[in-house]
Amino acid sequence: MSGTTWLTVTSTDEVTPTLRRVWFRSDDLSAFADSEWTDRYVKLQLPGAVRTYTALFPDVDAGTLAIDFVVHGDSGVAGPWAKAARPGNRLEVRGPGGAYRPDPTADWHLLAGDESAVPAITAALHALPADAVARVVVLVEGPGHEPALPLPARGELTVLHRSALAPGEGLTTAVRALTWLPGRVHAFVHGEAAEVMHGVRTHLFTDRGLDRDQVSISGYWREGRTEEGFRQWKQDLRAAEEATAAS
Repeated sequence: MSGTTWLTVTSTDEVTPTLRRVWFRSDDLSAFADSEWTDRYVKLQLPGAVRTYTALFPDVDAGTLAIDFVVHGDSGVAGPWAKAARPGNRLEVRGPGGAYRPDPTADWHLLAGDESAVPAITAALHALPADAVARVVVLVEGPGHEPALPLPARGELTVLHRSALAPGEGLTTAVRALTWLPGRVHAFVHGEAAEVMHGVRTHLFTDRGLDRDQVSISGYWREGRTEEGFRQWKQDLRAAEEATAAS
């Protein structure tokens, strides 16, 4: 796959009540041949909108891959499309891109995020060796929404239920509460932008003193904003940070 190609739906699975996995086939996935990133993403041309999603389990020879969609009823664009997807439906796709893969030289790994980050966390866990040390924090809606994750033998999972959290609690509180392990950590933290960028990021860089190359962190979405509004929020945040760094 080079530039733009088409994906055809072959089947769908329910990963959790809010995560729907859509399996696709393509005549050309050659662009994935050299993709080593576990956060590999593609741009999907959905009806009237372009959305970014993690591509899972790409098999270049078979021409197959999967994409997990967060579904919240009839809201949004991508979720309703995935809920209604049937074999034979097609999507135009561009990619892949990516920037993260678990560092094999790290002493341990921190993976944290909400439902939007579960696909990339899943891919990262699949890439870890069987004896890797990992601490995984996942925020989901409630009981029954917990994904089955391929933890390594020395992996520990903390699941937060959004429906049971007190005001102010979330990923930041849970990451702060983790027992910090000795040695060099490699962290992957993605999810709702305000919490990730203003909460968890501050903890990792300021409180824990991590270097930039130890952390992959960004927001995948923003509470109360459309995709287009979220893009503007990210641009404004970047501009503010650059202005602060230059002053």
